[in-house]
Amino acid sequence: MKVIIVGSTHAGTNAALQILRDHPETDVTIYERHTTVSFLSCGISLFLDGQVKHLEDMFYSSPEALVEAGAKVLTRRNVIKIDSETKSLEIVDMDTGDVSTDTYDKLIMATGSTVTVPPIFGIDEEKVLMCKNYDQAIAIDKAAKGNKRIAIIGAGYIGTELAESYARTGHDVQLIQSRDIILNHYVDKEFSDHVVSILEDHGVKVMLNSRVTSFTGDDNGQLVIESTNGDFTADLAVVCTGFVPNTELLRGQVDMDRHGAIIINDYVQTSNPDIFACGDASVVNFNPTGKPAYTPLATNAVRQGMLAGINIFGNIQKYMGTQATSAMQIFGRTLASTGLTIDHALRAGIDADQVTFQGTWRPDYMPSTDDLTINLVYNRENRRVLGAQFLSQHEVAQSANAISIAIQNRNTIDDLAFIDMLFNPNFDAPFNYLNIVAQMAVEKETKRGNNHPRLTAGMDEDSENV
Repeated sequence: MKVIIVGSTHAGTNAALQILRDHPETDVTIYERHTTVSFLSCGISLFLDGQVKHLEDMFYSSPEALVEAGAKVLTRRNVIKIDSETKSLEIVDMDTGDVSTDTYDKLIMATGSTVTVPPIFGIDEEKVLMCKNYDQAIAIDKAAKGNKRIAIIGAGYIGTELAESYARTGHDVQLIQSRDIILNHYVDKEFSDHVVSILEDHGVKVMLNSRVTSFTGDDNGQLVIESTNGDFTADLAVVCTGFVPNTELLRGQVDMDRHGAIIINDYVQTSNPDIFACGDASVVNFNPTGKPAYTPLATNAVRQGMLAGINIFGNIQKYMGTQATSAMQIFGRTLASTGLTIDHALRAGIDADQVTFQGTWRPDYMPSTDDLTINLVYNRENRRVLGAQFLSQHEVAQSANAISIAIQNRNTIDDLAFIDMLFNPNFDAPFNYLNIVAQMAVEKETKRGNNHPRLTAGMDEDSENV
């Protein structure tokens, strides 16, 4: 069987390695526009503030390693056309301009995404840069060394992490967000306000509800940034306004969502049975809602890529879906989240509520402890856990993983309230804080008269016997 993989960041690299581990005889060809593969863009901020010394350490594979595994890797090749009916591709050699064709038995679309380029006048100004891939990371690192005042447009994960990195390296940082909340895909307003306060305490000027309308250069070599909240100047602007899937090659040939992300089934297969899609090019199956969603995260890409490599040989292993579990460190604090925030749950039409735990992660009688805040979101109708957010100076990211498993397994607040967790004063209290926050949710529902479902069932049985 001949397999062509278009793109080789996370999804494409993992798909190729999986195929060649299981079926080394397979003819695997990878087309990649860049000279590198498998770049971890989540490490850009770590490189910019010096925690990672070499940006090249952010690659976990290489074209040479993929060739050694048995793949044919053609870098600096731009696929300009895919014809799903004839199972053929047209490819341009980006160095020579030569055009060639190729055919496949199975195609894996791992074309990833690009930074959303907002329709802002002057977005192509020399001092306005994007941030996602290796070449862009090199460019913003070089530019930042010669400039003091940096404006970051967009306060998702990358924008917020860049703001911290530049503040740590002595830059004057303005973080501009069009909404009244930062990290809006992952946390609610309460947690956003906490993070904004942390950023501002470390010198970052956060501008909420500010939409940038234009970039222009002035006679002094400064960048003038016009916004709905007035004009200001900077030496450099970095645009981090989200991502859009690179899927134009299959437009009209497979089913896509409103973002242009490719719809997949439980085996990461598209509406065309010979084409598989993974990573930022495709949707995910989002378990908290049970619906497809566009969630461009590296964790999704590596899993979907491996599944594509498995399932091109048949419906072998189902995609379990995702809770979009993620975490970041912000000036010594751990911020972690999984599943839905209360706002997202309500917007999805779910009868949801949340409880907030504010305490410490281990007993106060220990030599030290730290404050811990948890928001737990649940479905009032069936009592299932829908999501959680965590903030502490203690490393609590693994607790987000635990809640992710609970959501995956459709556990209820009643399950989480009593699920077995270790107790040792070095680590937690007799009831772990995850038990406690779930017990808070159970108590809240009990006070409303929304009793434990097993108790309600027992009462019904008694009344029928009477």
